[in-house]
Amino acid sequence: MAAQPTAQPAAPGAAPAPAASPVAPSAVPPAPAVHPFGPRLLTGVTGVFVAAMMSGLNSRIGTLALGDIRAVYGMGIDDGSWVASLYGAFELAAMPFSAWFAITFSFRRYHMAVVAIFTLLGLVTPLAPDAATLLVLRCLQGLFGGLLIPVLMAAALRFFPAPIRLYGLALYAMTATFSPNVATWLSATWTDAVADWRLLFWQTVPMALFSLAAVGWGIPQDPVRLERFRQIDLPGLVTGLAGLVMIGIGLSQGERLDWFNSVLVCWLFGGGAALLAIFLVCEWFHPMPFIKLQLLHRRNLGLGFTVFVGMLVVLLSGSLLPADYLGHAWHFRTPQLAVIGLQVGLPQFILGPAVSWLLYKKWIDARHVFAMGLVLIATACWVGSRITPAWMAAEFALAQALHAFGQPMAVIALLFLATSVVQPMEGPQVSGIVNTLRAFGTMLGSALVGRLLAVREATHANVLLDGAANMRRSAGAVPPDALAGVAGRVSHQAFVLSIADGYLVLGALALALVPLVLSLQYIAPPVLPKQ
Repeated sequence: MAAQPTAQPAAPGAAPAPAASPVAPSAVPPAPAVHPFGPRLLTGVTGVFVAAMMSGLNSRIGTLALGDIRAVYGMGIDDGSWVASLYGAFELAAMPFSAWFAITFSFRRYHMAVVAIFTLLGLVTPLAPDAATLLVLRCLQGLFGGLLIPVLMAAALRFFPAPIRLYGLALYAMTATFSPNVATWLSATWTDAVADWRLLFWQTVPMALFSLAAVGWGIPQDPVRLERFRQIDLPGLVTGLAGLVMIGIGLSQGERLDWFNSVLVCWLFGGGAALLAIFLVCEWFHPMPFIKLQLLHRRNLGLGFTVFVGMLVVLLSGSLLPADYLGHAWHFRTPQLAVIGLQVGLPQFILGPAVSWLLYKKWIDARHVFAMGLVLIATACWVGSRITPAWMAAEFALAQALHAFGQPMAVIALLFLATSVVQPMEGPQVSGIVNTLRAFGTMLGSALVGRLLAVREATHANVLLDGAANMRRSAGAVPPDALAGVAGRVSHQAFVLSIADGYLVLGALALALVPLVLSLQYIAPPVLPKQ
């Protein structure tokens, strides 16, 4: 049973109450300075948002255009898989630590420095002379890209006043609902329409320039607090970075290397788990941790983040499953796949703020909005489970439309329920936890769904082949060319059935999360000035 927090969360829209029990000065950082919210500060936060979107697009595009990158460097499928794997692992490893360094170096200087380095790495990556250099540059770019996304949530919690904070959280939610879905279209634009693969990396330049200008002008300068380095959790930093990198590589390479039948995968998971355990112990007892694990005692954080990881797995039904099917069954390239992502991504500019507006209504319970979002996603999975070998992109339109509505309802409602029990000075630490779980949940989901599809495809193929063999015995001799045709149809049908199973499993998981969502603590809607 989760312990109750020592400090009661402030009512939405009200000033936070002081902690009920005394805490050592080094354990809780002082509350950041309060700056009046206006056009200038909004411009600065928009720059932070654009940088986070830039990072998300860069991560996703590297995976979508992997075939083009492999072709340039003469890499096979196995060697080329490390391009995306290493980026994702280092991105995951950076996320718990970003907010701590943002406080230490000051938010504005830290963010501008990270954006500049990230962009510089993007400029030189296409110029890498060989595959080894390319992999090193992708590791570094993943590390700095992982530092950009957590500060967006920290900025939303700090700079947006309570009456409009939900709109700031909607910006953060778009990094999960908009950028991954639009990345397919952008990848197709650079590799097929413009036909210059280097633009996959150079596309960050205009976004980076805007972000640097907006943050430099709009975000106020905080004092630099280098004295915090005297209390840095150095063992936690080392073990956390190494452990998360190993876990990330293990998850992304597991299916290719046959999971625990591979010695490398066993070492990655075993060593990563041990290092991660040391990191968590160090963080639990350290007076100035990167992530404050004690916050997970609060129901809306501990239980809410558990639901969050499950939800991230479920969201793959709107991206991974249709893309896998169309790529395998119809050999679609990214230009043909772009419509699948755009159907979910583009409506988020309207639906994200609309969900935030809805959550401000006094008669709305955010838990019910969250649950309804999961039900819509489960319905989309049921629609997708009716898939047949004749389906093309148009047949996914209804399922994708349900995702477009369900995803912002679930993600924004979760962020509201979780962040409403957080004091302002705890925002950076919560941001680290949320984003680490987000990256981990996405990688875990991709690994689990990939394994599920492989197992179910093999099972269906065996059943169908047994049926074909029985038919052959009853029909007598069959020409060899007919047997080859049967084998091809069996393989194709087995893959289609595995996709249907994937939809059913993810839909069932979405429904299984609903009771947990309804068990979260009720949070009253924020009080708007008009009210």
